[in-house]
Amino acid sequence: GRSSKRETIVVSAVALQDHIIHSHQLQDLSLANPFKSRTRNTKNIKKPVNKEVVRAVVDTGLRKKSTHHNNKEDAEKEYVLDPSPPQLTLAQKLGLVEPPSLPLTAEEWVKIKQRSIQHGDSIQPCAICREEFALQPQVLLSCSHVFHKACLKAFEKFTGKKSCPMYRKEQYQTRVIHDGARLFKIKCAIRIQASWRGYVVRKWYKNLRKTVPPKDSKLRKQFFEKKVQQISNRLLSSYDINLDEFFSEIDSSLAASRDVFQQVKGKEILISETDWEKIQMQAFRQEILDCPICIMPLCPTVHPSGNSNQFSRQTVLLSCSHLFHHTCLQAFEEFSLGERHSCPLCRSSYQKKILKC
Repeated sequence: GRSSKRETIVVSAVALQDHIIHSHQLQDLSLANPFKSRTRNTKNIKKPVNKEVVRAVVDTGLRKKSTHHNNKEDAEKEYVLDPSPPQLTLAQKLGLVEPPSLPLTAEEWVKIKQRSIQHGDSIQPCAICREEFALQPQVLLSCSHVFHKACLKAFEKFTGKKSCPMYRKEQYQTRVIHDGARLFKIKCAIRIQASWRGYVVRKWYKNLRKTVPPKDSKLRKQFFEKKVQQISNRLLSSYDINLDEFFSEIDSSLAASRDVFQQVKGKEILISETDWEKIQMQAFRQEILDCPICIMPLCPTVHPSGNSNQFSRQTVLLSCSHLFHHTCLQAFEEFSLGERHSCPLCRSSYQKKILKC
């Protein structure tokens, strides 16, 4: 009986020692395994490369490139990082140490995720780095806590054990989720909508301020001052500076209006000889010596005193008491607008009489 007891004590001691060694070698970590990575690197370094076996691969472009559509589809897919439990150690098989818990079912993961949503873990920043999750991958633990995947990996690597950074619960299970990324996208969309709506409202308010006068007396005065200034600017911008065209339009409009008035009044009234004498005396009182069109001396007409000179050009007297050369007036009438001719000086309709030199 004593030998059997000693054997059981020895076996239990060896089992506990093996369990402690396995736990120190970080074989139970879900995100970090530095020992395995080191052994792989050393193996790759030690292996010699046989240059005869190695063949150069030439890309001729004839091979079909694989399209990674599945990666896009699986980008938002949730999955468990450690689906299979680790192998039981001898101490766990003998019942000396509690075995690890079985993998959680899909229903249990749903309950854990609901619990984390109620706590608002994905809304709050990561408990390790104190930054928002944004679009970075995040990990949900079986204790309903959420962390960055990279932060949890660094935490497991430097602590050397698998324990929750919040509650220190050991032997947890991990699951990759995308709640933080989804919430961050919604947050960005809300910000874009808010900025766009603010722009639309500000634009609408500016248009409203331009159309509706304010109630305050000072602001109302400024509003109408701006309106008057805008109207004056429009008038100045639409004003034509070409004076020749402006005067020609005035002349044509005056000639047209005189034609209308003369048509309304009826036929022209003929001027008698006595009236022509009075007009001629009035023209002599003005002492017009040159023709206003060609700026050449006029042919002197018969004065009451009886003195007279003869020139080649004939002089025309208009009913408005203005004198011109007959040829100059005819040339002016050819270039004038309208059926009724107007005086080149006073712009009035006239009757003419050729004076004898």
